[in-house]
Formats: sequence, structure tokens, C-alpha cells
Amino acid sequence: MRILVIGCGAIGGVVVAALSSVAEVTGFDTNSAHVAAIRENGLSVTGAGAPVTARFAVADDPASLAKARFEAAIFLVKSGATGAAAAALGPALEGAALLTLQNGMGNAEALERLPNAVIARGVTMDAGRYLGPGRVERLIHGQPTWIGPVRGPAEALRPLGDSFRAAGLPTEVIDDPMGAVWAKFVFNAVMNPVGALVLGVNAARYEVAAVRDLIDEMAAECTAVVHALGGTFAFDPMGFVRKVRAGEVPLSRHAGSMALDIARGAPTEIEELTGYVVREGERLGVPVPACRTVYRLVKGLELAARVRATEAAGGAS
Repeated sequence: MRILVIGCGAIGGVVVAALSSVAEVTGFDTNSAHVAAIRENGLSVTGAGAPVTARFAVADDPASLAKARFEAAIFLVKSGATGAAAAALGPALEGAALLTLQNGMGNAEALERLPNAVIARGVTMDAGRYLGPGRVERLIHGQPTWIGPVRGPAEALRPLGDSFRAAGLPTEVIDDPMGAVWAKFVFNAVMNPVGALVLGVNAARYEVAAVRDLIDEMAAECTAVVHALGGTFAFDPMGFVRKVRAGEVPLSRHAGSMALDIARGAPTEIEELTGYVVREGERLGVPVPACRTVYRLVKGLELAARVRATEAAGGAS
């Protein structure tokens, strides 16, 4: 397949590197230093699983892809950038099935503004981290991915699912992906902001009783909002958390992508995750006091982290 991967940092880097072994892949990323390093030395993927150096075409200028044509395009940029990325890459997306594997709500809806295209959404339980130009780390590897249609037939996604599986990414194409999407959404809306608030120290999410209570309260609120929206779950959103608490799964160092964003002073996906729960809870009359408080704290933390990063950069110069 001819596949465009939009966003090659963190999990996007893991996905593009894997797919490059079985498909004709092009990566797109606005981080020019990252793109230059990939062009020169390939993309180095370390961490969980065998280390890989993947070589593939990569671009940072949408105009350079205007005449390119793809069978599928996978969106793995931060949720707030989905609409802008789709608009900038418009010509290159013509005729491609568009898949979002991003966190949070609103991504598929942004893609639906593009006429005629097959639109798909899904979730992956793998995780990655951007280490620097040309380098990403697999944090969680070999977990399942589910994809399914938002607009168009599931059959149109089967070749992409086959490519994922051939690349070593266990993937299931399903008719209705929302049960899996809602389950991963609740997990992320709870665990990502808490991971940021405890400064990326994963043990604090599991070993501090007060934090465990906060997680359980947030999960109950998120579940109530999803049910009020008519959603159901394909699997227990907090099943992984329960397994870690019971000692059935080892505690990892990974405290979620939001903690990594805060550490480098980057924008987070708080609006598309916990912020969505707060807004929908208020609209539907579902009480969400724990989620509202955590949302407010992360908004403050996001600004504080950005100020610190700016000050540190000024001092370094």
C-alpha cells in the first residue's frame, strides 16, 4: 500500500517505522529537525522490542506532497492540530482512506469536513516517546489496535488492517469502533492528566492511596458521561489499571503522553480528553467535580510548564 503517516513523533514514529517494512510509506511532520535527521540517518526506534532503523520518504512541507497520491493516510499528530494538518495536506489526501488513531474526541469530526473520503477511527494500546530528531522510543509494544469506519464501508479498511498486521502491529478491523474508542478515551481522560500532575512518576498513580481514590472518582464520572451520551465499552476502560494494582502486570515507567508534554513544555491534549468530559458533563447535567478540578489544574500546569521551558531556553542561549 501507499500510506501517508501524518505525525512521526512518539507513537507516530513507531507506526511509520513498522509500516515502512511492508508498505510504500511517506511520513509528514512539521518538526524540520526531525525530518532532516530521518532523511540523513533514518528513524531510530529503540525501547520495547528489537531496535530498528527505518528509512522512508519524509516531508515537512505540505506543498511537496501536493501531487502525491496515497491509498491511506493515518493521523497521529496532536489532537488540536488535526484540522490544520488535514487542510494543509488537502490535495495529497484525495482518494485516500483517512484514519485517526489519536487520543481524545473531535479528530474524526475534523476529518469528516473533507468531502467524499472514507473516514475511519480507532485506538492503539501501544505507546511511544519522542526522544529527539530522528529518534523515538517504544514504551509499550505488541498491544492490540482496533480500527473501523466512521464514513464508508469496513471493507475499504481491510487492506490497511492487513498492512498493520504484516508490520507486526496486531490489528482488528471492526464494523463499529466506538466501543473501543470510548474505552481508550476514558482510560486516557483519567490516567493522562493524573500522570502529568504527578510529574510523570508512574508509581505515584498506583502507590498513593489518595491518588488511587482520585483515579477511581474520575473514572466513575467519565463512565457516567459516556453512558449519558449513549456510548458503551468494548472492554473495561480501567482494566489495565486494575491489573497493575493487583500485581498481574508490572508497573512501567510510562505515565502517559501528557506527562511527557508537560516535561518539555509542549501543548497537551487536555481539551480533547478531560476537557471534553467536563464540557459534556455540564451540557448533560452529569456531575463531574473530580474531572473539573483535574482539568483546571492541568490547564495551570500547562502554562507553568510552557513558561519554564521558555525561561530555560532563554538561559541556555
